[in-house]
Amino acid sequence: MNKKLHYIIAMLAGMLLLDEGTTQPAAYPPANAAATAETKNLYAALQRLYANGKVLLGHQDDLAYGVGWSYEPGRSDVKEVTGSFPAVYGWELGNLELDSSRNLDKVPFDFMRKAIRQGYDAGAVITLSWHANNPLTGKSAWDPVSGSVSSVLPGGAKHELFLVWLDRVAAFIGSLRGPRNELIPVLFRPWHELTGSWFWWGQNLCSPQEFKQLWKLTYDRLQIHHKLNNILWAYNTAEFNSNNHFFERYPGNNMADLVSFDTYMYQTKEGDGNARFTERVSRSLNMLRQMADSLHKIPAFAETGYEAIPQADWFTRVLGPILTRYPVSYVLLWRNAGLMPESGKMHFYAPYRGHASAPDFKQFAAKTPLMNGKALKKEKIYHNILQ
Repeated sequence: MNKKLHYIIAMLAGMLLLDEGTTQPAAYPPANAAATAETKNLYAALQRLYANGKVLLGHQDDLAYGVGWSYEPGRSDVKEVTGSFPAVYGWELGNLELDSSRNLDKVPFDFMRKAIRQGYDAGAVITLSWHANNPLTGKSAWDPVSGSVSSVLPGGAKHELFLVWLDRVAAFIGSLRGPRNELIPVLFRPWHELTGSWFWWGQNLCSPQEFKQLWKLTYDRLQIHHKLNNILWAYNTAEFNSNNHFFERYPGNNMADLVSFDTYMYQTKEGDGNARFTERVSRSLNMLRQMADSLHKIPAFAETGYEAIPQADWFTRVLGPILTRYPVSYVLLWRNAGLMPESGKMHFYAPYRGHASAPDFKQFAAKTPLMNGKALKKEKIYHNILQ
């Protein structure tokens, strides 16, 4: 009996059969027992879609700008190539902690709030990242200085400042409201790519215990102090080489709802870049799916892509076959910023209209087990599971 049929039987019988002789609740709850109805509905829907082998297609900053345009209502590079908006919208909170009106990529937070509401009304998933400045040095998130994490923990020199930062993030998340003034559910992945060491919270800059304390401080401030019951928490690493490596800094099942990782394709001088990417991502996704299933969590490929997409058939030749073999809840391509003045390089990860990879991307979106925004809207993920 296949996994999809197991799930259908489970929804009818009230139990989810994973393998012969093993069971778990048909819709296991989020870590926060007080989650809003919409948040519980979303979590149950993500489980159901994952059980059915569906992968939601996501894109960072999709509604804000694309290659050659910015802040034009109704525009989306993904939509202009595939005919549909994405199913997952990624947004960035960096600089919110500084009480700035714009994030670190110059997106106004007022625009972001409206775009999140637009995505929610369309039945799409919202995910938030946070590249917080280094509170110890005052520089960017990419200032990997040892002692930064310990400085924000209770008793640290920057603890009180950090609480102010968390309160600003909480105020923004609490301001995300739907048509009935309900809180809009978000997938929040703070302190992401933690197995790397390019951010001040990375693995070589703090101990596993310090990282867990950082996570708990963040969780307690938003979830318990501010009672933000619209958050699903995503534990998000960079590349990892084993289950133990992945879980070395895991905060615990009571403070996480999704498990995920980020990695990108890069041009290499040695050998076949496609084969190298396929091998390492397949290995990671296989481990991730097994770990997620054992924990009753949802797996996701939270960031990926190939900058400027120099290979016209990369989506159908490389990424598509990986996701077909190892489907996860969603895959999110990074942003389409276009020409970067500082470097003179093109910076985009989803094709735009007229790009050489656009036909391939359209085929990828149609033939891989992906769901776009148009298909996801029919699922009524916020209202059709528990109500």
